[in-house]
Amino acid sequence: MVEEEAKSLPMELSEKGGVENNGFVQNEAFDDKETDTSTQEEMPKTCIVDVDPAATEEPALKPYAGMPKEVLLKFSSQARYRVTREILFWLVIAAAVVLVCATIAIIALSPKCLDWWQASPIYRIYPRSFKDSNMDGNGDLKGIQEKLDHIMYLNIKTIWITSFYKSPLKDLGYGAEDFYDIDPMFGSMSDFENLLAAIHDRGLKVIMDLIPNHTSDKHRWFQLSRNRTGKYMDYYIWRDCTQAAGSVTPPNNWVSVFGNSSWQFDDVRKQCYFHQFGKEQPDLNFRNLAVQQEIHDIIRFWLGKGIDGFSFSAVKFLLEATHLRDEPQVNKSQNPVIITAYSQLYHDYTTTQVGMHDIIRSFRQTMNQFSSEPGRYRFMGSDGDEKEDVEATMMYYGATFIQEADFPFNFNLINMKNLSGNSISEAVNLWMKNMPAGKWPNWAVGSPNAARISSRIGKEYINVMNMLLLTLPGTPVTYYGEEIGMENIASENVSEEWMNSDPVVVTFPEKSPMQWNGKVNAGFTEGNSSWLPVNSDYQSVNVEIQMTWSNSTLNLYRELTLLRNNELPIHRGWMCYIWNDSNVFVYVRELDGLDRAFMMVLNFGQESTIDLKAIVPNLPSEAIVRLSTNFSNAGKAVNTKLIKTEMGEGLVLEYKTAKPVHTMEAFQGNCFVAEKACYSSAFNLLYVNC
Repeated sequence: MVEEEAKSLPMELSEKGGVENNGFVQNEAFDDKETDTSTQEEMPKTCIVDVDPAATEEPALKPYAGMPKEVLLKFSSQARYRVTREILFWLVIAAAVVLVCATIAIIALSPKCLDWWQASPIYRIYPRSFKDSNMDGNGDLKGIQEKLDHIMYLNIKTIWITSFYKSPLKDLGYGAEDFYDIDPMFGSMSDFENLLAAIHDRGLKVIMDLIPNHTSDKHRWFQLSRNRTGKYMDYYIWRDCTQAAGSVTPPNNWVSVFGNSSWQFDDVRKQCYFHQFGKEQPDLNFRNLAVQQEIHDIIRFWLGKGIDGFSFSAVKFLLEATHLRDEPQVNKSQNPVIITAYSQLYHDYTTTQVGMHDIIRSFRQTMNQFSSEPGRYRFMGSDGDEKEDVEATMMYYGATFIQEADFPFNFNLINMKNLSGNSISEAVNLWMKNMPAGKWPNWAVGSPNAARISSRIGKEYINVMNMLLLTLPGTPVTYYGEEIGMENIASENVSEEWMNSDPVVVTFPEKSPMQWNGKVNAGFTEGNSSWLPVNSDYQSVNVEIQMTWSNSTLNLYRELTLLRNNELPIHRGWMCYIWNDSNVFVYVRELDGLDRAFMMVLNFGQESTIDLKAIVPNLPSEAIVRLSTNFSNAGKAVNTKLIKTEMGEGLVLEYKTAKPVHTMEAFQGNCFVAEKACYSSAFNLLYVNC
């Protein structure tokens, strides 16, 4: 009996008075006061068991990995966890605010990045003379593609290809027969697309010519217009004129750029059409809105192909006065009957007419439609060569809120009548002082329509002109061959057969084939002959041999492009004129916040010695020759009180200063900056508010 009671005792403890273990869930206390008294009476008597109080005390609860939500909430409200959490939260908020503010500040204070057409020199190619790929003696698009590595070698990122539209080539391709096609001489549309892809694959950009003023007389529009067909009847400028005994009496005294009357009688239409250039190049009627739309469609077509920009040429001729009055004579006493030269009239009614800039701005608006994609801004240049009116040229930049060309091409350095330090200073100053604030300058020393440097001013000045070109502020434009010092074709080296078969040899000697090496035809073509004769000096003046000469014109050009690309003061800094006389032109390039400056001492006359320390007292006593047209001088230290230069010599001097020239009152009127920027050495970045 006793044994049975003992066996039942654990069972009773478990069933009646036992405590269930639910892990970390607290024990539920029994409330004796709420126990039913009847139940208490029915409960059997139990024995007293000694239990250690410590054994029944609940263990302390601590955080552990993977704890459930209920347990986690018990700790989250404790002060030590709540305060830490709040501190971390506000630190994250504060860091985010600081980061956003810093980003906004950097964006607000950072200067505008230079666009691709500002950052690199432009290399201008006359395609017929650059490289022949099919041995027919004419350069072509495939030839350009073959030589893209040469462009890369020059550290140049932008190529400008002159006109290659389908054309009768009466005017070397400037009168298009079809704006939507490639002349077979240069290749096919497929060749162009391959060239464009190769250019972009190398990270280069390409600009095309577009001459909207006129077409070829072989153009479909002209053929329809001369037959008075539909809307094309007024696509050109037609006026009644009289013809008697083989002689035509034009509507007025207007003269073409090439001389003689700018009116040509057409036997089909029995009227005269107007041409500012050759009679094979009839002017389009831009007062006809349908003509304007045609040009916009052409722009869209080529931008759609993927080109990066246009150079619009001959735009000042787009409109003519409708009243057709005679233009005033330069020499009023001259007999009007004998006026045949373009220079004998003031062209008040045939150039830069009211509304002309509106048309150009509309071209800009069309191009902007293709510039919205990041990194694909479409450049627009214009041929605003107003030799006698620099203010008229500057109008091509547009106005503050009206965008036009990114810049009109600057030919001041080509149009100089004589060479000296003074004339160079005058040409540079003319552009910089008249350029609208915030606009970007550009410079060229050669073009397809001007004699080459070596033929125009002398071989001894080739290197110093390239040094000037690549150290001035703005975008330099190099005409193919100037990087090796090519010369015009000398007339005595041109055979009578050449001159009789193609008179352009004499008319345009600066278009001779590019000289690649010392092989037959200078490596321009593997055919038997080239469309123009190669210059007789090709065995010593060519790319291949100059790559091996450390002191060659080519290697100096390459060093100058590297200097321009790598040094911020030359890339986008201030320019200040220091001195000019009949022999030398001296200027500095500086950047706010940078203690390193560059001074160019360029000799365009005879041997000269100059004391720069006397001109700029804050100059250090010594400067380092960073580059020289005489390579042996590079790296040498020179005394700034005694700078000696030979005829045609150029020096790029580097020095450190705490007092930049552009901050000196004496030079305030001689300093210019286009895209102002300041350098922070602490953060190694550029900013604008300095």
